[in-house]
Amino acid sequence: MSTATDKKLKTVSRTQNSAPGPRGPGGSVAGEKPKAAGAAARRIWTAFGSNCKILIVTLLLSVGSVVCSTLGPWQLGFATDLLVSDDYTWSALMRQLLFVAGIYLVASGLNFIQAWLINGLVQNMGRNLRERAQAKLSQVPLKWFDAQPRGEVLSRFTNDIDNMIQNLQQVASQAMLMLMTIIGVLAMMFWLSVPLAAAAIVAIGVSLGATRILSRLAQPKYAEQWRETGHLNALVEETVTGQALIRVFGARDRVDQQFSEKNNTLTAASMRAQIFASLIQPTTMFVNNIAYIAVVVFGALQVLSGALSLGGVQAFIQYIRQIGQPISQLGSMAAQVQSALASAERVFELLDAPELSTDTAVPTHLSLPVKGNVCFEQVGFRYIPDQPLFEDVSLEAKPGQMLAIVGPTGAGKTTLINLLIRFYEIDSGTIRLDGEDITTLSRKDLRRAMAMVLQDTWLFTGTVHDNIAYGRPDATREQVIAAAKRCHVDDFVRTLHDGYDTVLDNGGGSLSQGQRQLMTIARAFLLDAPILILDEATSSVDTRTELQIQTAMADLRQGRTSFVIAHRLSTIRDADMIVYMENGNVLETGTHEQLMALKGGYWQLQSISA
Repeated sequence: MSTATDKKLKTVSRTQNSAPGPRGPGGSVAGEKPKAAGAAARRIWTAFGSNCKILIVTLLLSVGSVVCSTLGPWQLGFATDLLVSDDYTWSALMRQLLFVAGIYLVASGLNFIQAWLINGLVQNMGRNLRERAQAKLSQVPLKWFDAQPRGEVLSRFTNDIDNMIQNLQQVASQAMLMLMTIIGVLAMMFWLSVPLAAAAIVAIGVSLGATRILSRLAQPKYAEQWRETGHLNALVEETVTGQALIRVFGARDRVDQQFSEKNNTLTAASMRAQIFASLIQPTTMFVNNIAYIAVVVFGALQVLSGALSLGGVQAFIQYIRQIGQPISQLGSMAAQVQSALASAERVFELLDAPELSTDTAVPTHLSLPVKGNVCFEQVGFRYIPDQPLFEDVSLEAKPGQMLAIVGPTGAGKTTLINLLIRFYEIDSGTIRLDGEDITTLSRKDLRRAMAMVLQDTWLFTGTVHDNIAYGRPDATREQVIAAAKRCHVDDFVRTLHDGYDTVLDNGGGSLSQGQRQLMTIARAFLLDAPILILDEATSSVDTRTELQIQTAMADLRQGRTSFVIAHRLSTIRDADMIVYMENGNVLETGTHEQLMALKGGYWQLQSISA
């Protein structure tokens, strides 16, 4: 297994800082090629269809609004005819005009209620999508995160869902109304004049055909645009988190160059998408204006021939304008729909990501109290099917023992721990906790028996108290302080402005690396789990802090099984058993004295470190 493979499995920090991982067939990043938008459109419609009652109400409201809107020009035409007739009176004209105004007022009211209901549906769908995405992230295996570029998951979770919902909100509230308006207006146009309506139908057909062609050309461009947005976000996240190293190594110019290239690529992709999208509305407007001119000319001829009244021509002209507006809006909506579908594909790819295998239907329960006896029995595992990592790993950690795992980088040390915690599932063999196969336990019960500290510290925005009590949110202040004292945290917390109520932000950036590490260890100690896991937990602290940690660990190891992965071999000399690994295999086991006497791999590591 490569050196990078083992190092990139720093489990908890994966969701925040996952590096670009394995590539798919042909070298492409997972999820790179846009798929057909039809499946995404069907799933969006299914989400809407689950609210049948509200959809039926909005449909009825739309029908009512369209009926009123289409009756308006016809009734207004009667007012025009009344002006040129012998029956004209001021009171009759006012009654007709007030009737028309009332029709339009009712149409606007029904349209408002329909839009309000549709917007509620869209916003609820956005909330549900975010909840499903959040739940999905807790169910996908770590190897899925390994295959995602930096920031890509975040971009799907935020940018794509937001873009999808914003566009759907604008489109859904009007699309149904626009379609019904077109149908209603066409019906009235045919009722008034079949020849003029036929001319309008031809114009509409040309407009819809142009819209369809341009929309098909725009959809893959929108998919490219949002894909490049994810890539740019990945670079920005990497740049923000690596500011210190960028400045130390004088890499600012290179980073700026990379940003410029990706920014230009995104700009070019956005321009390609907008070129086709921006052509839709002008095209439909041009066709509608041609139809308008045709109606005016042929309508005038029909008035002269007596086939149509002046009011009828006026109504028909209004209908042409009235039908032109929804056609133009539908053309503009087509671009929004394509952008929404491009984002929807990426969101649904996230929701369709493979999940962890489910827990046993009737999980086994550990006998309490958990003793902490851990046994690996002929365990086999591989990240890539044709590249074995573990072939036949067998070892046992008895209750209360400190088991140290050492070996060169990429030996499989962290992987061994990940298999114990079931971040990954083994391919063969068995891992037992207190005699129980861990695959028969629920992951929640298994992990409740373990406390873990990683090399990469992770502090969230919140108080010092909340950060230490993360694993036990119900812990009292006294319990938190007791754990802090055991881990030498209390001394420096007392110097903070608000003590344990001091709010940490930016990952605890105001604290030193050693202080942050001590806090994560205090968090694990407060959990009071029977199994302690420290993955190079002391590698980023100074010698004095390391001695403080070792002193605290000496007390906590009493009655607890401890797994310690360490590069500083001086920290594990007093371990009950040292496991030396290389290339995924356990080559040597024993105490420090026993392994030194063998003069094998462990002895060589000691020689190098000395």
